[in-house]
Amino acid sequence: MSTTTTAPIGSAADPAPQGLSLRGITKRFGTLTANDHIDLDIVPGRIHCLLGENGAGKSTLMNILYGLLDADEGTISIDGVEQHFRNPRQSMAAGIGMVHQHFMLVDVFTVAENIILGREQATGGLLNMRQARQKVLELSNRYRLRVQPDSRIEHLPVGVQQRVEILKALANDAKYLIFDEPTAVLTPQEIDELMTVMRSLRDEGRAIVFITHKLREVLAIADDITVIRRGKVVGQADASASEGDLAEMMVGRSVNLQVDKSPAEAGEPTLVVENLTVADASGQVVVDDVSLDVRAGEILCVAGVQGNGQTELAEVLLGLRPVLKGRVELQGRDLTKLGTRETIAAGVGFVPEDRQHDGYVSTFTVAENLVLNQVGGFTRRGNLRWDQIKANARAKVDEFDIRTQGIDLPLSSLSGGNAQKVVLARELSRPLKLLVASQPTRGVDVGAIEFLHKRIIEERDRGTAVLIVSTELDEIEALADRIAVMNRGHVVGIVPAGTPRDVLGLMMAGIPYDEAVVAAEEGAGDE
Repeated sequence: MSTTTTAPIGSAADPAPQGLSLRGITKRFGTLTANDHIDLDIVPGRIHCLLGENGAGKSTLMNILYGLLDADEGTISIDGVEQHFRNPRQSMAAGIGMVHQHFMLVDVFTVAENIILGREQATGGLLNMRQARQKVLELSNRYRLRVQPDSRIEHLPVGVQQRVEILKALANDAKYLIFDEPTAVLTPQEIDELMTVMRSLRDEGRAIVFITHKLREVLAIADDITVIRRGKVVGQADASASEGDLAEMMVGRSVNLQVDKSPAEAGEPTLVVENLTVADASGQVVVDDVSLDVRAGEILCVAGVQGNGQTELAEVLLGLRPVLKGRVELQGRDLTKLGTRETIAAGVGFVPEDRQHDGYVSTFTVAENLVLNQVGGFTRRGNLRWDQIKANARAKVDEFDIRTQGIDLPLSSLSGGNAQKVVLARELSRPLKLLVASQPTRGVDVGAIEFLHKRIIEERDRGTAVLIVSTELDEIEALADRIAVMNRGHVVGIVPAGTPRDVLGLMMAGIPYDEAVVAAEEGAGDE
């Protein structure tokens, strides 16, 4: 593996190579430098992985390349000719296409209508939809991206919607394709299909930029790897590098990627959920007749592609959502109709999916956030005991290795990983019967993930029942004692830890366990 820390791809004085070249790209948002003099070369016929933690500056860089943002400094060149992209239309005209992490599709339009949106062709004042449908079929067949031209986007699974995003870029004959965190909403099988498509595009001479923070995916697909940390390129890695090598480059120190845990010593069920049905704000059922239990001293992980009812299930367990039908019990006590305050008092700890919105108050100090849901224990005669609040904060900052310049600073001054440590430290600072953690390491750097996983395991070993909701199969494999797989609001099955990834992936697509095992075996036999 090779690493460099300065001018890793060349310097601004070097002659621009053939292909797409970025030199000295810098972007600032107030006092934050999101991109700091980044150099990057994208070569046709290769897959270039841009690797870095969330917030490292990867998407900002690609949004500049796609014309969504203006760089404060630096140049973009294609085949030695300097480019100035004021908007995505100019970028697309230069042969650049982007598959966004959050799909840019019109839900009520058909596939064909989305493909031609912005480049419509009309005959006699009418849109030529026949030509649009034919274009979709030609591209779909050519790249094996199976999709029906007349299907409405809102009726398509997310994996098929992503195919439409790719077809949009290909319809414009993009030579340079940017995939921005494309696997976040896909099952493992859909990820494999996407990798096949990317290799096919590379082999016909297109350049692929693959933005991700997932080490496994990088090593499976990359020809070239550039690592970005805190807005700067910190080096390149060979495709033969190990996950440990890449993690060290991303974080700046050695990281243990293995979670050390002994087999669970599970006791009696602490949490029992029976026939739970929950609706969203529009009245649509999003949790449909779900039953499961979590035992004392075990971790039950809920797996599934984002948007299949896991978020709402976690929120119900804290009393944040009403229940249409069913029952939630904690050590025999009915929590179904309790509010959030009573649920917390009953011994439930909660790490929310969206920590910025639900986990802390960014303008409050670190010390204040560490006692947000337990202020009553830090008062005397109605007055806050600031000496105790600050003593508690100093102890938790030390115990949880929270990197902060001071406990009296606002929590907004912390990195994402340290903010998540504050949330977890607060929830684990009182005796718990049940810990519910939803996407506990989303947006957290590899080093902080190592620490957070260790503390979750320690809580399990104290005898607490732990329910983890995660879309990251690596995290589920690392933490789970049992796995409940959800699809479209249903629990497809509950399986033991160690269940193969391809079986879990098929279950995430809605296939029952027994059928998934057979299908996975048949798939392995076909290889």
